[in-house]
Amino acid sequence: MTDRPTISTVGELRASGHEQKHLRQEIRDNLLAALAEGRNPWPGLHGFDRTVLPQLERALIAGHDVVLLGERGQGKTRLLRTLEGLLDEWTPVIAGSELGEHPYDPITAESQRRAADCGDQLPVAWRHRSERYAEKLATPDTSVADLIGDVDPIRVAEGRRLGDPETIHFGLIPRSHRGIVAINELPDLAERIQVAMLNVMEERDIQIRGYVLRLPLDVLVMASANPEDYTNRGRIITPLKDRFGAEIHTHYPLELADEIAVIRQEAALVAEIPDALLEILARYTRALRESPAINQRSGVSARFAIAGAETVAAAALHRAVVRGETEAVARLVDLESAVDVLGGKIEFEAGEEGREDAILAHLLRTATADTARAHFRGIDLGPLVEALDGQVTVITGEQVTAAEFIEGLPEAGEVYEEIAERFDADTEGRRASAIELALEGLYLARRISKDSDGAETIYG
Repeated sequence: MTDRPTISTVGELRASGHEQKHLRQEIRDNLLAALAEGRNPWPGLHGFDRTVLPQLERALIAGHDVVLLGERGQGKTRLLRTLEGLLDEWTPVIAGSELGEHPYDPITAESQRRAADCGDQLPVAWRHRSERYAEKLATPDTSVADLIGDVDPIRVAEGRRLGDPETIHFGLIPRSHRGIVAINELPDLAERIQVAMLNVMEERDIQIRGYVLRLPLDVLVMASANPEDYTNRGRIITPLKDRFGAEIHTHYPLELADEIAVIRQEAALVAEIPDALLEILARYTRALRESPAINQRSGVSARFAIAGAETVAAAALHRAVVRGETEAVARLVDLESAVDVLGGKIEFEAGEEGREDAILAHLLRTATADTARAHFRGIDLGPLVEALDGQVTVITGEQVTAAEFIEGLPEAGEVYEEIAERFDADTEGRRASAIELALEGLYLARRISKDSDGAETIYG
């Protein structure tokens, strides 16, 4: 963050050569500058490069209000929050003004009076871009006063007339003048609240209890919604739907690499998780989204995989602390135990009662098998199969340390070194994680057997 500018009066501001820009022009100029310089204006977003972001960029260049339509966990809120980066880092405002008006353009009666009285000595303050982004989660109890404003009874009691504009307490949208206001889950607003937004979005004035305030609000309205609700048959009124200049559909990551990148970026991991385990989680999440047994109208959020990764890491740290391991590295046994607690985040189709656990287990096996095939292609695991000759077994489990697991492995020539080299497994924990995945891959390929009682798993 650069230092706050030191200019403190409107006279100094004019002398500096500062030019006023309206909000949409400011966003347009900053977006075009970033694109011209090759800078990424959308940091932290994955999988939208060729679909959502070009549409959003065109909408912002056109100066449109935008609604993002998508299922839960598709990154709509994160995308909305990155819009803050398209604003100037610092912008001048009239010091003490309720609506953050530009010093060249006061719009409320009080600010206009102050500008006339003070002239070039009108005090100027500086507002950071982070203060110009406001977000509201739409709930059924949201009121007109929250979003637009209401008459302030205290100001009336002080002697002002009821029709005096200075008796108004402004809501979130007017207070976002010269900024961005984002409304999450827009259709959840009651219809009367949606009606109250009509003038704000088209005529850019506000109506409060029969009083019309001709305030030329300079605000960009962004919103998010579920496509199923954002219809005439849903919970959105047609006139408000018509006010948005662009409707952009979001989606879950289309590429596996983007899915993994989202998990790695968003998950707060308390232990190391090898990339192969994150890949299994990503494949598992994608398989759930494609399964006819899962209710796809509710979606399978990216938060499913993120919560899974965090739980896997927690299981690895738990084992490390309880068993005295020096490093906490997740293994496949941690993934299997973590999935048990994630079933509540999935909604199944009505005809699948009683089969939920079987469906989840089957899809996890499929994701694990696909990952194992992708990573072990080209490695001859035959010596490991031969080493498990019917008499020799390998034991693993949630409370089996990496050292104990490795110590219990049978002699199998150079295969363990090949596995370690393929996975860059340069520590004991990573080595154990890679070999355990190899054993599971052999079991899923029906080349070895597996017996599990929950606490321990035996390969043989």
